[in-house]
Amino acid sequence: MRVLTVLIARVVFAVPMGFFGVSHFLKAGNMTGMVPQWLPYPIAWVYFTGACLIAAAIGIAVNKKGRMAAFLLAILILSFVLFVHVPGLSDEARKQFAMISLMKDIAIIGGALTLAGVMPPE
Repeated sequence: MRVLTVLIARVVFAVPMGFFGVSHFLKAGNMTGMVPQWLPYPIAWVYFTGACLIAAAIGIAVNKKGRMAAFLLAILILSFVLFVHVPGLSDEARKQFAMISLMKDIAIIGGALTLAGVMPPE
């Protein structure tokens, strides 16, 4: 039973991550505003994070370096929390969106770390 639930969890978790990654490529221009201003080449960062999300989704879904993919995904999402959502809390116009995104991303971090802990080694 555990093998089946972990398999289902991997796929259910990976599908939205892959969708988010593809969205980074399809809507890159809209997402550049979320890249911290101190980072150069915001469009490159959007594409980079999209590629990371897609790679993590594939790694988790097929369990090729899945534990590492889940752990690295948690670190990537933590960077979004620290560098995008937390600073957004100080902007009254973005505060509500930043809080919702922060809570969503904390949940994703928890899911990624849980998967990293329960996924079988390759």
